Amino acid sequence: MPIWFVIGILITFSPEFGKALGMPVIPDPGRSILFTYIGLALGDFTSGTLAQILKSRKKIAMAFILLTGIFIATYLSFHGVSLSFFYANCLALGFATGYWAVFVTIASEQFGTNIRSTVTTTAPNFVRGAVVPLTFFFQALKNSFGVLGAAAWVGTASLLLAMVALSQLHETHGKDLDYCE
Repeated sequence: MPIWFVIGILITFSPEFGKALGMPVIPDPGRSILFTYIGLALGDFTSGTLAQILKSRKKIAMAFILLTGIFIATYLSFHGVSLSFFYANCLALGFATGYWAVFVTIASEQFGTNIRSTVTTTAPNFVRGAVVPLTFFFQALKNSFGVLGAAAWVGTASLLLAMVALSQLHETHGKDLDYCE
């Protein structure tokens, strides 16, 4: 969920956040997406490589979730920043959320060969679908907490849910995957 919170709310509504942060020049959402996806590509490569080196997908996913939390806090905290700083933070957010391949691998390896492909395609769709309730709660909280406060609440909730969910999964690196459910 934190991945799609970042993309679906922070990056998509980057002009609104730029105004709320008092930026002298309002960010362009297309450029925000560009820098975020460059970071995502680098993060996916890095997280996958680190998972292989450290022989743990869960530890890498947790590290990247925590890194996402740090860059969400940075995104929401620095007022009046330059456009360059803002786009650099979008790049950093992209990098931190670049654990999608590790996430999908963890999800698929939780199940036997008879339903693994179903899980591999379904789990990401559930996460993408989470953008709907995330956006609903963000919009609902905006009137009470403002743009930055609403994003902080929804972002914190998505990070906590991700950490709790990940803590309940089994480590899959090196697991024998030749079994049926």
